[in-house]
Amino acid sequence: MNERFWHNKRVLVTGHEGFLGSNLVRALITLKCKVTGIDKVSNRGLSVLNGIRGGFSGIKLNLSDLPGVRRAVARCRPQIIFHLAAEAIVGRAKKDPLNVFKSNVQGTWNLLESCRGNRNIAAVLVASSDKAYGTALNLPYHEDTPLKGRQTYDASKSCEDIIAQSYFYSYGVPACVVRCGNIYGPGDFNFSRLIPDAIRSALKNRQFVIRSDGTYTRDYVYVDDVISAYLMIAEKMRSDNLYGEPFNVSDEKPQSVKGVLKAIEKVLAERTKKPLIKNRAHDEIRDQYLSSKKIRKMIGWKAEHSFEEGLKKTIEWYKEVL
Repeated sequence: MNERFWHNKRVLVTGHEGFLGSNLVRALITLKCKVTGIDKVSNRGLSVLNGIRGGFSGIKLNLSDLPGVRRAVARCRPQIIFHLAAEAIVGRAKKDPLNVFKSNVQGTWNLLESCRGNRNIAAVLVASSDKAYGTALNLPYHEDTPLKGRQTYDASKSCEDIIAQSYFYSYGVPACVVRCGNIYGPGDFNFSRLIPDAIRSALKNRQFVIRSDGTYTRDYVYVDDVISAYLMIAEKMRSDNLYGEPFNVSDEKPQSVKGVLKAIEKVLAERTKKPLIKNRAHDEIRDQYLSSKKIRKMIGWKAEHSFEEGLKKTIEWYKEVL
């Protein structure tokens, strides 16, 4: 990471109150950036940003408001944009498709439209997901795997991904796409996700409920490693001509649900309650994991934290918070 590159850079982060966004803002403040955040929520009660909110400017704004987004971009004059704002919970997306399409699809085109023709902007990094690929016969997913999201959330990420690339190829907006697996680490207060819920259950000596049969596999990548990938891509967007490129970000060591629970038990060094396996998962892709060969080859990124190391840091943080 090139600290000199970031000094005094004007950076815009959408979704700065979310899990990844709040951790990224912390990192950018440490790098002495001039950070502006956009989020439909302001001053979230539980956040890793508590205590450092004076170090950046937050704008309460829904990205579905195009005039508002245009004003915000004009006001903060960003050089780098990290577009992380999204409806990120699959269950909520299933229940409210209009909201997820407004957040993930309309919000993305509104932001990119607000960047069109703006010569101050050197890089726009759009957060996609492994879900954008949908179900594939051959794993791991590579960046040239077709985007075939079928369920509501998956389809929204496929659309967001394609729109981001279209704005580069059609209008020269300096955008690229980052596709991550499941991100975990300090600051994730959404306990509908596997790792936060499993850690909370273990710390409170509760029985954890597995919706599936426990063998479904996913990527799990530590939040600091994801942030380093975003920063490295942004640094090299112009010098290495990365515009329009998609990048997978993964530690390339997929875990099953049962494997995650065993790993948590190992880190805690104590027995946890046997999970309840309901085996009632519906509309879920059984196996999803990514190849990070491209980002490793093109910019030299790789995950620095093993799964056990990431879990140790995450569990220690939850112990303090819970």
